[in-house]
Amino acid sequence: RLEKCWFCSSTCYPGHGVQFVRNDGQIFRFCRSKCHKNFKMKKNPRKTKWTKAFRKTAGKELAMDSTFEFEKRRHRPMKYDREKMAITLRAMKRVAEIREKRERAFVKKRLSVRKAIEKVANLKELKENIDLIKPAAVRLREKVLLEASERMVDS
Repeated sequence: RLEKCWFCSSTCYPGHGVQFVRNDGQIFRFCRSKCHKNFKMKKNPRKTKWTKAFRKTAGKELAMDSTFEFEKRRHRPMKYDREKMAITLRAMKRVAEIREKRERAFVKKRLSVRKAIEKVANLKELKENIDLIKPAAVRLREKVLLEASERMVDS
């Protein structure tokens, strides 16, 4: 079974990482020693920049989506049914596709705001420093006019 790291929310593969059981019986799984050490230092995952929790609280990743409901663990044992298993696997693939599509749209929307801000900043800088560009534009216009007048004379 693939578990989630308590600190960074990445997957813990079987035989990897560390498991810590507190006195009250709560189990904490960590994917690597980096996560375990940060937990022991009582670091908050929502304030640690490289964790998934930080990315979600900072609005850098999709936080609320209906596809996350499918990831929840269910402890109810069910009788094996081949047809139901095939339907479930197809549904899992479809849910993964939908989530990827929504994540791409979320990232694109997030980055488009940055592009708009950058465009405004570029226009502002252009207006402030137009005197650096204007002489070159005037020379180019004169060159085009000169070439046009030479064509008129030749013909």
